[in-house]
Amino acid sequence: MSTAGPAGASGTAVVVEAPGEHRLTAHEPAAPAAGEALVRVHAVGICGSDREVYQGNRPSGYVRYPLTPGHEWSGTVEAVGADVPASLVGRKVVGEGFRNCQVCDRCHAGETTLCTAGYEETGFTQPGAMASTLTLPARLLHVLPDDADLTSAALLEPAACIAAAALKANALPGERVAVVGTGTLGMFAVQFLKAGSPAELLVVGTRPDRAALSKNFGATEFRTRDQELPDDFDVVIETAGSASAARTAASLLRRGGRLVLTGIPAPGAEGLDPTDLVVRQLEVHTVFGAPPAAWAHTVRVFGAGLLDPSPLVSHELPLAEFPAAIELVGSGDPSVGKVLLRP
Repeated sequence: MSTAGPAGASGTAVVVEAPGEHRLTAHEPAAPAAGEALVRVHAVGICGSDREVYQGNRPSGYVRYPLTPGHEWSGTVEAVGADVPASLVGRKVVGEGFRNCQVCDRCHAGETTLCTAGYEETGFTQPGAMASTLTLPARLLHVLPDDADLTSAALLEPAACIAAAALKANALPGERVAVVGTGTLGMFAVQFLKAGSPAELLVVGTRPDRAALSKNFGATEFRTRDQELPDDFDVVIETAGSASAARTAASLLRRGGRLVLTGIPAPGAEGLDPTDLVVRQLEVHTVFGAPPAAWAHTVRVFGAGLLDPSPLVSHELPLAEFPAAIELVGSGDPSVGKVLLRP
Protein backbone atom coordinates (compact mmCIF):
# COMPACT_ATOMS: atom_id res chain seq x y z
CA MET A 1 0.00 0.00 0.00
CA SER A 2 1.40 3.41 -0.90
CA THR A 3 1.06 6.81 0.67
CA ALA A 4 0.30 9.25 -2.10
CA GLY A 5 0.30 12.98 -2.59
CA PRO A 6 -1.43 14.46 -5.67
CA ALA A 7 -2.73 11.82 -8.02
CA GLY A 8 -0.08 10.70 -10.49
CA ALA A 9 -0.84 11.65 -14.07
CA SER A 10 0.40 10.14 -17.29
CA GLY A 11 2.96 12.07 -19.31
CA THR A 12 5.80 11.46 -21.72
CA ALA A 13 9.21 9.84 -21.67
CA VAL A 14 12.24 9.63 -23.93
CA VAL A 15 13.18 6.07 -24.85
CA VAL A 16 16.46 5.34 -26.63
CA GLU A 17 15.69 2.06 -28.38
CA ALA A 18 19.24 1.58 -29.70
CA PRO A 19 22.16 3.84 -30.59
CA GLY A 20 20.86 6.70 -32.71
CA GLU A 21 17.23 5.62 -32.34
CA HIS A 22 14.84 7.29 -29.93
CA ARG A 23 11.14 7.99 -29.55
CA LEU A 24 8.92 10.10 -27.35
CA THR A 25 6.37 7.78 -25.79
CA ALA A 26 3.48 7.88 -23.35
CA HIS A 27 4.62 7.44 -19.77
CA GLU A 28 2.57 5.96 -16.95
CA PRO A 29 3.92 6.46 -13.40
CA ALA A 30 5.15 3.21 -11.85
CA ALA A 31 3.48 2.74 -8.47
CA PRO A 32 6.16 2.56 -5.78
CA ALA A 33 6.71 -0.88 -4.28
CA ALA A 34 7.92 -1.44 -0.73
CA GLY A 35 10.97 0.71 -0.07
CA GLU A 36 10.42 2.87 -3.15
CA ALA A 37 9.31 6.44 -3.89
CA LEU A 38 7.62 8.00 -6.90
CA VAL A 39 9.09 11.38 -7.83
CA ARG A 40 7.55 13.96 -10.15
CA VAL A 41 10.55 15.12 -12.22
CA HIS A 42 11.12 18.89 -12.35
CA ALA A 43 14.24 19.03 -14.50
CA VAL A 44 16.86 16.64 -15.85
CA GLY A 45 20.37 17.55 -16.99
CA ILE A 46 22.26 16.20 -19.98
CA CYS A 47 25.95 15.38 -19.80
CA GLY A 48 28.49 13.77 -22.09
CA SER A 49 27.57 10.28 -20.89
CA ASP A 50 23.99 10.78 -22.09
CA ARG A 51 25.40 11.69 -25.49
CA GLU A 52 27.44 8.48 -25.36
CA VAL A 53 24.25 6.51 -24.69
CA TYR A 54 22.53 8.06 -27.69
CA GLN A 55 25.51 7.67 -30.01
CA GLY A 56 26.26 4.14 -28.86
CA ASN A 57 29.82 4.65 -27.67
CA ARG A 58 29.28 4.14 -23.94
CA PRO A 59 31.40 1.17 -22.80
CA SER A 60 29.77 -2.24 -22.86
CA GLY A 61 28.31 -3.16 -19.49
CA TYR A 62 27.53 0.46 -18.64
CA VAL A 63 24.31 0.78 -20.65
CA ARG A 64 21.29 -1.41 -21.34
CA TYR A 65 18.92 -0.70 -24.24
CA PRO A 66 16.08 0.15 -24.62
CA LEU A 67 16.51 2.87 -22.04
CA THR A 68 15.02 6.05 -20.65
CA PRO A 69 18.13 8.17 -19.92
CA GLY A 70 18.56 10.78 -17.22
CA HIS A 71 20.78 10.50 -14.15
CA GLU A 72 21.00 14.22 -13.23
CA TRP A 73 17.60 15.32 -11.93
CA SER A 74 15.49 17.05 -9.32
CA GLY A 75 11.85 16.65 -8.37
CA THR A 76 9.17 16.32 -5.73
CA VAL A 77 8.07 13.10 -4.02
CA GLU A 78 4.51 12.26 -5.06
CA ALA A 79 4.01 8.88 -3.41
CA VAL A 80 5.88 6.30 -1.35
CA GLY A 81 5.59 2.56 -0.94
CA ALA A 82 5.39 0.50 2.22
CA ASP A 83 8.18 0.90 4.76
CA VAL A 84 8.97 4.44 3.56
CA PRO A 85 8.18 7.44 5.81
CA ALA A 86 5.01 9.18 4.62
CA SER A 87 6.65 12.49 5.58
CA LEU A 88 8.67 12.27 2.33
CA VAL A 89 5.55 13.02 0.26
CA GLY A 90 5.66 16.60 -0.96
CA ARG A 91 9.37 17.07 -0.26
CA LYS A 92 11.82 18.36 -2.85
CA VAL A 93 14.53 15.79 -3.55
CA VAL A 94 17.50 14.72 -5.62
CA GLY A 95 18.77 11.16 -5.78
CA GLU A 96 21.84 8.99 -6.09
CA GLY A 97 22.21 7.05 -9.31
CA PHE A 98 24.19 3.97 -8.30
CA ARG A 99 21.89 1.08 -7.33
CA ASN A 100 24.30 -0.54 -4.88
CA CYS A 101 23.64 -3.86 -3.15
CA GLN A 102 24.23 -2.54 0.42
CA VAL A 103 25.67 -5.86 1.60
CA CYS A 104 29.13 -6.25 0.00
CA ASP A 105 32.27 -5.10 1.79
CA ARG A 106 32.63 -1.96 -0.36
CA CYS A 107 29.04 -0.90 0.33
CA HIS A 108 29.56 -1.47 4.06
CA ALA A 109 32.64 0.73 3.83
CA GLY A 110 30.52 3.50 2.29
CA GLU A 111 32.15 3.09 -1.13
CA THR A 112 28.90 2.36 -2.93
CA THR A 113 30.28 3.35 -6.34
CA LEU A 114 32.60 0.33 -6.03
CA CYS A 115 29.81 -2.14 -5.25
CA THR A 116 31.07 -5.63 -6.07
CA ALA A 117 27.60 -6.86 -7.10
CA GLY A 118 28.05 -5.20 -10.47
CA TYR A 119 27.16 -1.91 -12.10
CA GLU A 120 23.57 -0.66 -12.03
CA GLU A 121 22.74 3.04 -12.38
CA THR A 122 19.67 5.17 -12.96
CA GLY A 123 19.58 6.41 -16.54
CA PHE A 124 22.04 3.83 -17.86
CA THR A 125 20.90 0.35 -16.86
CA GLN A 126 17.74 1.37 -14.96
CA PRO A 127 14.98 3.78 -16.09
CA GLY A 128 16.09 7.39 -15.81
CA ALA A 129 14.51 10.80 -15.31
CA MET A 130 13.81 11.86 -18.90
CA ALA A 131 10.19 11.17 -18.12
CA SER A 132 7.35 12.77 -16.21
CA THR A 133 8.07 10.63 -13.15
CA LEU A 134 10.79 8.40 -11.76
CA THR A 135 10.31 5.52 -9.34
CA LEU A 136 13.39 4.47 -7.40
CA PRO A 137 14.53 3.11 -4.00
CA ALA A 138 13.73 5.75 -1.39
CA ARG A 139 17.07 5.12 0.32
CA LEU A 140 18.75 6.89 -2.62
CA LEU A 141 16.88 10.16 -2.05
CA HIS A 142 18.37 13.27 -0.46
CA VAL A 143 15.84 15.79 0.83
CA LEU A 144 16.34 19.45 -0.06
CA PRO A 145 15.27 22.54 1.89
CA ASP A 146 11.66 23.54 1.27
CA ASP A 147 12.76 26.76 -0.45
CA ALA A 148 15.32 25.05 -2.73
CA ASP A 149 15.42 26.04 -6.40
CA LEU A 150 14.67 22.76 -8.16
CA THR A 151 16.09 23.97 -11.48
CA SER A 152 19.48 24.56 -9.88
CA ALA A 153 19.16 21.34 -7.90
CA ALA A 154 19.07 19.32 -11.13
CA LEU A 155 22.84 19.94 -11.28
CA LEU A 156 23.59 18.41 -7.89
CA GLU A 157 24.57 15.02 -9.36
CA PRO A 158 27.72 16.37 -11.08
CA ALA A 159 28.26 18.56 -8.04
CA ALA A 160 28.23 15.46 -5.83
CA CYS A 161 30.95 13.87 -7.96
CA ILE A 162 33.12 16.92 -7.33
CA ALA A 163 32.18 16.91 -3.66
CA ALA A 164 33.70 13.43 -3.55
CA ALA A 165 36.90 14.88 -5.02
CA ALA A 166 36.90 17.78 -2.57
CA LEU A 167 36.49 15.43 0.39
CA LYS A 168 39.41 13.30 -0.83
CA ALA A 169 41.55 16.39 -1.41
CA ASN A 170 40.93 17.50 2.18
CA ALA A 171 42.15 21.03 1.48
CA LEU A 172 42.78 22.90 4.72
CA PRO A 173 42.08 26.60 5.30
CA GLY A 174 45.02 28.67 4.09
CA GLU A 175 46.33 26.09 1.62
CA ARG A 176 47.02 26.98 -2.00
CA VAL A 177 44.64 25.11 -4.26
CA ALA A 178 43.99 24.83 -8.00
CA VAL A 179 41.46 23.46 -10.46
CA VAL A 180 42.29 22.20 -13.95
CA GLY A 181 39.27 22.34 -16.25
CA THR A 182 36.59 24.97 -16.71
CA GLY A 183 33.46 22.99 -17.56
CA THR A 184 30.58 22.32 -15.21
CA LEU A 185 32.72 20.08 -12.98
CA GLY A 186 35.53 22.61 -12.86
CA MET A 187 33.20 25.41 -11.79
CA PHE A 188 31.80 23.21 -9.04
CA ALA A 189 35.34 22.40 -7.90
CA VAL A 190 36.06 26.12 -7.61
CA GLN A 191 33.01 26.59 -5.38
CA PHE A 192 33.78 23.65 -3.10
CA LEU A 193 37.41 24.70 -2.70
CA LYS A 194 36.45 28.34 -2.11
CA ALA A 195 34.18 27.25 0.74
CA GLY A 196 37.30 25.92 2.51
CA SER A 197 38.97 29.36 2.72
CA PRO A 198 42.12 28.78 0.62
CA ALA A 199 44.98 31.27 0.52
CA GLU A 200 44.95 31.10 -3.30
CA LEU A 201 42.61 29.45 -5.79
CA LEU A 202 44.02 29.12 -9.30
CA VAL A 203 41.96 27.92 -12.27
CA VAL A 204 43.74 26.54 -15.34
CA GLY A 205 41.85 25.88 -18.55
CA THR A 206 41.80 26.19 -22.31
CA ARG A 207 38.94 28.71 -22.48
CA PRO A 208 39.81 32.31 -21.59
CA ASP A 209 36.08 33.13 -21.73
CA ARG A 210 35.66 31.22 -18.45
CA ALA A 211 37.97 33.55 -16.51
CA ALA A 212 35.22 35.91 -15.34
CA LEU A 213 32.92 33.08 -14.23
CA SER A 214 35.80 31.37 -12.41
CA LYS A 215 36.52 34.55 -10.47
CA ASN A 216 32.83 35.09 -9.74
CA PHE A 217 32.84 31.66 -8.10
CA GLY A 218 35.89 32.52 -6.00
CA ALA A 219 39.05 31.94 -8.04
CA THR A 220 41.86 34.36 -7.27
CA GLU A 221 43.62 33.81 -10.61
CA PHE A 222 42.95 32.29 -14.04
CA ARG A 223 45.54 31.05 -16.52
CA THR A 224 45.45 29.10 -19.75
CA ARG A 225 47.70 26.07 -20.17
CA ASP A 226 49.99 27.87 -22.60
CA GLN A 227 50.90 30.44 -19.95
CA GLU A 228 53.64 29.99 -17.37
CA LEU A 229 52.25 27.88 -14.53
CA PRO A 230 53.39 27.50 -10.91
CA ASP A 231 54.66 24.25 -9.42
CA ASP A 232 54.12 24.74 -5.70
CA PHE A 233 50.42 24.26 -4.95
CA ASP A 234 49.20 22.07 -2.10
CA VAL A 235 46.07 20.63 -3.74
CA VAL A 236 44.88 20.26 -7.34
CA ILE A 237 41.57 18.87 -8.59
CA GLU A 238 41.50 17.85 -12.27
CA THR A 239 38.13 17.91 -14.04
CA ALA A 240 38.95 18.22 -17.76
CA GLY A 241 39.05 14.54 -18.68
CA SER A 242 42.18 14.41 -20.80
CA ALA A 243 45.61 12.89 -20.24
CA SER A 244 47.25 16.26 -20.88
CA ALA A 245 45.03 17.85 -18.22
CA ALA A 246 46.11 15.20 -15.71
CA ARG A 247 49.77 15.92 -16.46
CA THR A 248 49.17 19.66 -16.15
CA ALA A 249 47.46 19.10 -12.82
CA ALA A 250 50.38 17.05 -11.48
CA SER A 251 52.87 19.67 -12.64
CA LEU A 252 51.16 22.33 -10.51
CA LEU A 253 51.89 20.51 -7.26
CA ARG A 254 54.63 21.00 -4.72
CA ARG A 255 56.54 17.94 -3.52
CA GLY A 256 54.15 15.91 -1.39
CA GLY A 257 51.10 17.69 -2.84
CA ARG A 258 47.67 16.12 -3.25
CA LEU A 259 46.10 15.42 -6.64
CA VAL A 260 42.51 14.28 -7.32
CA LEU A 261 41.62 13.10 -10.84
CA THR A 262 37.96 13.07 -11.89
CA GLY A 263 38.20 13.07 -15.70
CA ILE A 264 38.22 9.92 -17.83
CA PRO A 265 40.55 10.23 -20.86
CA ALA A 266 40.08 8.18 -24.00
CA PRO A 267 41.33 4.57 -23.76
CA GLY A 268 45.04 4.20 -24.38
CA ALA A 269 45.89 7.77 -23.38
CA GLU A 270 49.42 8.35 -22.10
CA GLY A 271 49.22 8.70 -18.34
CA LEU A 272 51.18 10.31 -15.55
CA ASP A 273 54.90 9.63 -15.17
CA PRO A 274 55.26 7.15 -12.27
CA THR A 275 58.84 8.23 -11.68
CA ASP A 276 57.68 11.81 -11.18
CA LEU A 277 54.91 10.68 -8.82
CA VAL A 278 57.31 8.65 -6.69
CA VAL A 279 60.22 11.08 -6.61
CA ARG A 280 57.94 13.97 -5.65
CA GLN A 281 55.87 11.76 -3.33
CA LEU A 282 52.61 13.01 -4.76
CA GLU A 283 49.40 11.78 -3.17
CA VAL A 284 47.04 10.78 -5.99
CA HIS A 285 43.31 10.05 -5.63
CA THR A 286 40.66 9.30 -8.22
CA VAL A 287 36.87 9.65 -8.25
CA PHE A 288 34.22 7.74 -10.22
CA GLY A 289 30.74 8.80 -9.18
CA ALA A 290 29.61 9.96 -5.76
CA PRO A 291 29.08 7.87 -2.61
CA PRO A 292 26.37 8.82 -0.08
CA ALA A 293 28.72 10.96 2.03
CA ALA A 294 29.53 13.15 -0.98
CA TRP A 295 25.82 13.53 -1.79
CA ALA A 296 25.03 14.51 1.79
CA HIS A 297 27.88 17.05 1.74
CA THR A 298 26.64 18.50 -1.54
CA VAL A 299 23.07 18.94 -0.32
CA ARG A 300 24.35 20.54 2.90
CA VAL A 301 26.60 23.01 1.04
CA PHE A 302 23.82 23.78 -1.45
CA GLY A 303 21.32 24.37 1.34
CA ALA A 304 23.78 26.70 3.06
CA GLY A 305 23.99 28.87 -0.06
CA LEU A 306 27.67 28.07 -0.68
CA LEU A 307 27.00 26.30 -3.99
CA ASP A 308 25.25 28.12 -6.84
CA PRO A 309 24.65 26.01 -9.97
CA SER A 310 22.30 28.50 -11.64
CA PRO A 311 24.92 30.47 -13.65
CA LEU A 312 25.98 27.21 -15.31
CA VAL A 313 22.58 26.58 -16.95
CA SER A 314 22.43 27.97 -20.49
CA HIS A 315 19.45 26.13 -21.99
CA GLU A 316 16.12 24.75 -20.76
CA LEU A 317 14.18 22.75 -23.35
CA PRO A 318 11.02 20.64 -23.31
CA LEU A 319 11.45 16.88 -23.25
CA ALA A 320 10.37 16.63 -26.89
CA GLU A 321 13.53 18.48 -27.93
CA PHE A 322 15.82 15.71 -26.69
CA PRO A 323 17.69 15.44 -30.05
CA ALA A 324 18.34 19.18 -30.13
CA ALA A 325 19.58 19.05 -26.53
CA ILE A 326 21.98 16.23 -27.36
CA GLU A 327 23.34 18.24 -30.30
CA LEU A 328 23.82 21.30 -28.11
CA VAL A 329 25.86 19.30 -25.61
CA GLY A 330 28.21 18.11 -28.36
CA SER A 331 28.31 21.32 -30.38
CA GLY A 332 31.52 22.73 -28.97
CA ASP A 333 29.82 26.15 -28.84
CA PRO A 334 31.38 28.04 -25.91
CA SER A 335 28.03 29.69 -25.19
CA VAL A 336 26.50 26.32 -24.34
CA GLY A 337 26.66 25.54 -20.64
CA LYS A 338 24.47 23.05 -18.85
CA VAL A 339 21.45 21.92 -20.89
CA LEU A 340 18.30 20.94 -18.99
CA LEU A 341 15.17 19.18 -20.17
CA ARG A 342 11.84 19.98 -18.51
CA PRO A 343 9.34 17.07 -18.62
